[in-house]
Amino acid sequence: MPERPQAETAAKAPKAAKKAAAPRRQARGERRIAQLLAAAASVFCRTGYAAASTNAIAREAEVSPGTLYQFFPNKEAIAIELGGQLLRRAHEMHGQAFLPENLDRPLPELLDAVLDPVIAFNCENPAFWALMHGSGIPGITQEHEELHSGLLTRVQGILRSFCPDGTPDEITHVSNMILGIFKASLDLILASEGAERAAYVAELKTVLLRYLEPMVTTSRPH
Repeated sequence: MPERPQAETAAKAPKAAKKAAAPRRQARGERRIAQLLAAAASVFCRTGYAAASTNAIAREAEVSPGTLYQFFPNKEAIAIELGGQLLRRAHEMHGQAFLPENLDRPLPELLDAVLDPVIAFNCENPAFWALMHGSGIPGITQEHEELHSGLLTRVQGILRSFCPDGTPDEITHVSNMILGIFKASLDLILASEGAERAAYVAELKTVLLRYLEPMVTTSRPH
């Protein structure tokens, strides 16, 4: 087999080097984006979305504002990317919390099975609460409303199983009340840590258990 001319081999070498370098550049870019999003999450939690700035996010990430602008044109673009990631994780978490087999559990165990992953997600991702309730960005607001609607539907489905005698209006009212109680309690849970946080989680479960138990024990089929 004839050897390739040296000039042809030399010409192809830079192209091979460029192909090898491309994945490395992409990996560095992805790491930088993750770094900026983590910094943004910290800033949004600390100051709120409205008071946050790209300069503050860049300082938190320990990069220059120019580096930040290579990846995001403004604060809203950062929030949209971060919010989208968190919303996808929230959808996955809801799927894990509302497993069909949980309907066979007694009410106290059902509350544990549903509430624990939801609370854990919010505690591990405090930026989710800050963005969903404080950014005012239309895209995020709409997706959060869709997430809330899906959550309400899941809660209604559980109630219909536990309270088959409940009217549609009763199921709707009770479901909205459950979510209202949860959201109000979540403020206290996220603002506390350690034993105090655990105490608020326990109180939330007690409130919901006492609220739901009369309806469940009188109407659930045996």
